[in-house]
Amino acid sequence: MSSKESGFSKARLGGSYLTLVISVSLVLFLLGILGLVLINAKELSDYFRESLSFSVILDEDAREADIRMLQKDLDAKPYVKSTEYVSRDDAAVKMKEEMGEDFISFLGDNPLPPSIDVYLFAGYTNRDSVGKFERYILEYPFVKEVWYEDSLLYLINENVRKISIFLLIISSFLFLIAVTIINNTIRLAIYSKRFLIRTMQLVGATRSFIRKPFLVRSVYHGVLASLIAMLLLIALLYLIEKEFLMFFSFESAKLLIVLSVFLVLAGILINIVSTYFSVNRYLDMSEDKLYN
Repeated sequence: MSSKESGFSKARLGGSYLTLVISVSLVLFLLGILGLVLINAKELSDYFRESLSFSVILDEDAREADIRMLQKDLDAKPYVKSTEYVSRDDAAVKMKEEMGEDFISFLGDNPLPPSIDVYLFAGYTNRDSVGKFERYILEYPFVKEVWYEDSLLYLINENVRKISIFLLIISSFLFLIAVTIINNTIRLAIYSKRFLIRTMQLVGATRSFIRKPFLVRSVYHGVLASLIAMLLLIALLYLIEKEFLMFFSFESAKLLIVLSVFLVLAGILINIVSTYFSVNRYLDMSEDKLYN
């Protein structure tokens, strides 16, 4: 073989490896995006749950000292995220902003009672916990009622459950697709080396000796593809940081590290397993079939 043909062969081989690394990195990048969606899905559901307002409606003649005592008591509860006292005047201002009209001048008086808006932690925004909270609050003599949108509470909890199941199914399906794509890409790369594998067999090389350089290279390709996928994910996070910063917490940062480790391990493992079986396929293949 001339030096020109040898150089062409090496360039073709290098192009094959480059295509393999790019293909695997893109598939891992898509898996990483899916992982980010799963990580932020909980943060997003918690955000909507904790945005639900439970208005504790108070008597109009309730003493300010009693109201402050109730608010302080609520703030001390482990299931309460925050509280906000809304006076009659504050309630009138909010109502005027929502309606766009000065209803007080029309009615001649402010009919709105004072209230305390309570926001619960996400884990306590289910019907059982809300029911217990409501019964506890109504024990105060100056509390008239606890108002909240029961249908919205049910809708959020039901949708979170459905979305969780949907994401689990989609995740499993996409992971299988990703493994299939990576496996087929590696098989095509090994296909171009089938005659090299047969030549090594003819000169007496053992199966493990033949497999070793392919497996070592697969680890290298897996790490490289994983690093490229992680860089793409970091770039994506940088671009959307302002939009999703409210959903990103310290817990999310830890999960992101776990996701990065998973991508590296997945890239290496899938590459090794696919390479192992692809090489074995040509080790066991008859010479006639090598030309098909």
